[in-house]
Amino acid sequence: MLELSMSLPIKVQNGGLFISRGVGSHPARQLQSWEIIFVEKGTLTIREGQTVFCVNAGESLLLWPQRSHIGVGQFPADLKFYWLHFEMTEENSASITQPLLAIPQHTRVNEPQYIISLFRQFLREQENIHRSMALELILLLILQQISAAASEQPADSPGNALAWKAQQIIHTQFHLPICASTLAKELHCNADYLGRVFRSAFRLTLTEALHRQRVRAAEKLLISDSLSLTEVAMKCGFNDVGYFRKIFRKHTSLTPAAWKRRYCKEHINSA
Repeated sequence: MLELSMSLPIKVQNGGLFISRGVGSHPARQLQSWEIIFVEKGTLTIREGQTVFCVNAGESLLLWPQRSHIGVGQFPADLKFYWLHFEMTEENSASITQPLLAIPQHTRVNEPQYIISLFRQFLREQENIHRSMALELILLLILQQISAAASEQPADSPGNALAWKAQQIIHTQFHLPICASTLAKELHCNADYLGRVFRSAFRLTLTEALHRQRVRAAEKLLISDSLSLTEVAMKCGFNDVGYFRKIFRKHTSLTPAAWKRRYCKEHINSA
């Protein structure tokens, strides 16, 4: 597990987006840098040393420097993944007594669409002629999301179990007319109690979590589909377009139209 202990303990090299055409395979190589991979679609099968990893959509993989890795079999036709190479700073390498983040080698993330949006932002920043600290900051946000996903495991208490059930409903039924009271009714509990245990488990209110999930879904629809703003809002559980714009801007700092203009361009690179 990689552990970081400084505010900016890393230096970015480069990153990209790989989209398979159903031919070829990942080459055998041994890098001098770290590589973080996030699969958006399909399954990437890769061997590092003697360990084989099957990285599915919504999962990340951390490849270590000085370790040989190679793809297993041909690239699937539907494979799509982001990759990013980075180095540890010398000062950080010398001292990891108080790690900032603990990054698992292979894990599933809680909010894949948010990580995808971060990778897209990274690729956009990478195109700038003048390099800025933004690349390192975006990478730290990506790693923070991966670290948080690994640490946010449900505890054995009834309250935590209830919170995770509510989270699962939000992830799967966000497009329906649900709210804190309907969630409590479906889970046969008091709404105030559910709100307290949910906030304790996820550091979010039920409404904030629901809005976040709906905005993540909207981000994807705005990028990939030719839908009107009203259709996107309705598909994501918003009955009022004006309210949808307000919540979307609150979570992304962009209007839906500005988001579409900014992120619609596809950044395609070779792995």
